[in-house]
Amino acid sequence: MIELKGLTKKFDDFTAVDHLDLKIGTGEFFGLLGPNGAGKTTTISMISTVLLPTSGEILVDGQRLDRKAAALKRKLAVITQEYSMRQDMTMDEVMEYQGRLYRMPKKLIRERTEELFEFAGLKNFHKRIVRHLSGGMKRKLMICRGLLTEPEIMLLDEPTAGMDAVARRQMWNLLRTLRSRGITLLLTTHYIDEAQTLCDRVALIDEGKLDVTDTPAALIEELGSFAVDSIAKDTLDSRYFHSRDEAIAHLSEAGEGAVFRNTTLEDVFVARVGKSLEKK
Repeated sequence: MIELKGLTKKFDDFTAVDHLDLKIGTGEFFGLLGPNGAGKTTTISMISTVLLPTSGEILVDGQRLDRKAAALKRKLAVITQEYSMRQDMTMDEVMEYQGRLYRMPKKLIRERTEELFEFAGLKNFHKRIVRHLSGGMKRKLMICRGLLTEPEIMLLDEPTAGMDAVARRQMWNLLRTLRSRGITLLLTTHYIDEAQTLCDRVALIDEGKLDVTDTPAALIEELGSFAVDSIAKDTLDSRYFHSRDEAIAHLSEAGEGAVFRNTTLEDVFVARVGKSLEKK
């Protein structure tokens, strides 16, 4: 389990993460959502120990995580937004280099690499140079590299950024398989449909503070499971209802062009973030 207690990060007078309290269960697929600058990547960077907290603490399985906790750090793998790989290496060389960093035997590196490339659908491309890979293949390679040391926790910071729709769905399937193997997954994403589809629970943070934590289904139900969209003065107006009958009654009065649909987690995100913006 990952537990954040009063986690805070300040950069001079700017507070990026503000007393964040959060628990993520073992084997859970957890999503961290928020607008740009909300503190998502800063939170991931502190859990990975790239950044040190200004105050507060991070516990993994009840033990305090810091840069000196080598055994705990080995439980973690981080998939960053950027392609953090040598572009002149082959895929095999990327994996071998990662294994050597962790002092893995060469035979084990080869065995794990073959297994992981098979798992990710990369087996036929293992000799290809990184710069010649598609964006989706690079992301898959980063997942394979992260899994080489058999981590228990994966931190995924925008893992599908820049992917086309087909590559995104392929990545979703990979992540679902990882969850089925008992790996704890912490995901940040700007694709709210991704979080709705994949995550057991999500937390919405804004200006570094925790706004709400719950399952996607519960957050949608709280807002209203049925939505009606209409255009008023060139502005999209969305209304949410807890019953289908209420939504249909409103639809009949909303005028031409109004649309009835199911509410999504993106609606919850927009509604909650929008309220905070109105207060500024």
